[in-house]
Amino acid sequence: MKRLAWLLLLLAAPAAAQRPTYQQQMQDNQRRLEGIRRERSEVEQELARLRTAAHSLSDELANIDRQKQSTNRIVNELDRQIAGLGAQIDQITVDLLLAQDALLEKRAVLERRIVDIHKRGPLYGWQVLLAAESFGDLLSRYKYLYLVSRQDRLLTNDMHKLRDRVARQRQLLVDARETLARRRRERTDELDRYQSLERARQTNLRETRRSTRQAEQRLSQLDRDERGLNDRIEALERARREAEARGATAGPRAITTADLGGLDWPVEGGGVVIYPFGTTTGPNNTRIPRHGIGIKAPVGSAVRVVAPGTVSLAGPLGLYLTSVLVDHGGGYYTFYAYLNDATVRKGERVTRGQIIGHVGGESSDEGPHLHFEIRGQGGIALDPGNWLRRPAARPAAPARPRR
Repeated sequence: MKRLAWLLLLLAAPAAAQRPTYQQQMQDNQRRLEGIRRERSEVEQELARLRTAAHSLSDELANIDRQKQSTNRIVNELDRQIAGLGAQIDQITVDLLLAQDALLEKRAVLERRIVDIHKRGPLYGWQVLLAAESFGDLLSRYKYLYLVSRQDRLLTNDMHKLRDRVARQRQLLVDARETLARRRRERTDELDRYQSLERARQTNLRETRRSTRQAEQRLSQLDRDERGLNDRIEALERARREAEARGATAGPRAITTADLGGLDWPVEGGGVVIYPFGTTTGPNNTRIPRHGIGIKAPVGSAVRVVAPGTVSLAGPLGLYLTSVLVDHGGGYYTFYAYLNDATVRKGERVTRGQIIGHVGGESSDEGPHLHFEIRGQGGIALDPGNWLRRPAARPAAPARPRR
């Protein structure tokens, strides 16, 4: 039977040694919470970056969903910790009661021992030794007194250890209850945060749907305006071909393939292209076909024609706002849109570098800029980047002298 008891103790000892302490469990719990909160903080920072740059509302909606997922993980982790803390508080309470019972038992034994020592008096030890009848009996009595005194010291040490254990268990109980209350408050805060994110998501979803409708309407309007511009160029091309068929003498071509990479920029300081030629991504991941480029420029900047020609359009053109279309002969045309005003009239001859208007576009999604197109024969849109001069490299700033 004794062997079985010893075997059970030996098997239980490694499990008890491997069981994490209360402090270790609290540290592990805190690390898990901090890890999830750190992930959520990164998502929040990403949302802040999105809101300071051009982005689609669907990106913001996806970010809010990720924040909700992180918050839900935090709530689940808090629920797990709250349940674990409840079990720990129960265990600590049991350990405290056992330690208090053991302390009471040891204290009763110690009190009885003190009463016995008091009754026997301070000379009891000498009486025991002097009553020895032989040297062997004296050694036996001395050994007995030594063992009794050692037992008394062990009993006193046990009392101190139990008192310290009771104090530790009480402090653990207080800490566990405070942690439990704190975790419950955190859970309430996280649930409020989750509801706030859900409200933000619903608001964002409505805004996304509204913005999508607006983007679709805008694209439809741009498509109509583009068709209107194409119809104008097609009419000019038809008239040019008819004139050529009649044998009419064609005027000089102001733009030819020899001008590739040699045309001046239509605005001073050109070179900052905010959207390139071709299809680009617009708000809410809409696809916008660009038949020209967007050149960033302050409102009111002078817009100059890149080559001589005749003004075929000077006035409003739907979402393109005030626009100017110049016929350069030979089937080449340049188009200038998002102007604040036009300083030329339809039918007017213009020379290279002449001011034809000023930059506007404040109300556009891209802000103040010039939309610039080059059309070839048949109205085919050509990439202006292939025709304009490469912007000169800016000189490097002089190095500051070291102090």
